Amino acid sequence: MAAPSSALNRRAARRRSAWLLAMLCATGIDVVHGEATPAAPPPAAKGIAGPPAPAGTAPTAPYLLAGAPTFDTTVTQFRERYNSHNPTLPIGEFRALEGPSEPANLTRAASKINETLYASTALEKGSGKIKTLQLTYLPVEGGTEKAARATAIAYMAALLREFEPTISAEQSTARVLDLLNRGQGSRFFQQQWGALRYVVADNGDKGLTFAVEPVKLALAEP
Repeated sequence: MAAPSSALNRRAARRRSAWLLAMLCATGIDVVHGEATPAAPPPAAKGIAGPPAPAGTAPTAPYLLAGAPTFDTTVTQFRERYNSHNPTLPIGEFRALEGPSEPANLTRAASKINETLYASTALEKGSGKIKTLQLTYLPVEGGTEKAARATAIAYMAALLREFEPTISAEQSTARVLDLLNRGQGSRFFQQQWGALRYVVADNGDKGLTFAVEPVKLALAEP
């Protein structure tokens, strides 16, 4: 029996919302900054709340700040390497996006993985190097929710391994689950490991974003 047209329309609207959310994430997770960070993480990995913003202004995503670092790779190079390492979890070609709110120094791009999962990025103009890589999962209801979430977590773990290649699949999955747990219910949570920043933005049924970004390390004083 065919689903009522109203139900089909709701599902179509949900898919459009997912794509829009991925685009917003490519523009910057700053649209969801400013929430308190959950309980303090272990000493080996410091969790940090988004910086407070003055009243009436929107906080700025770290990778949008002047002088924010880039990974030493372009999105094309990343995708080729990632897909060769993860043939069962491929990411398709990223499409460049344009809009009136696009920052002058960034190029946004996104790739649809499936109906509930999207990849997005922000690239330094000129060099094309990556400032942030993000995966946005749109929760679903019913019998497919468990499988869809498992797929999203598998992609997040694979993304993490691209930047921490010495850890195992089991370790990367455990790391992702820990980050998602710490960021649960928070519209912005970040945690740093060495030269990497992991970001979780939990917008409930509107989507869950996991991102990895480079961190500029300060030189130790003599």
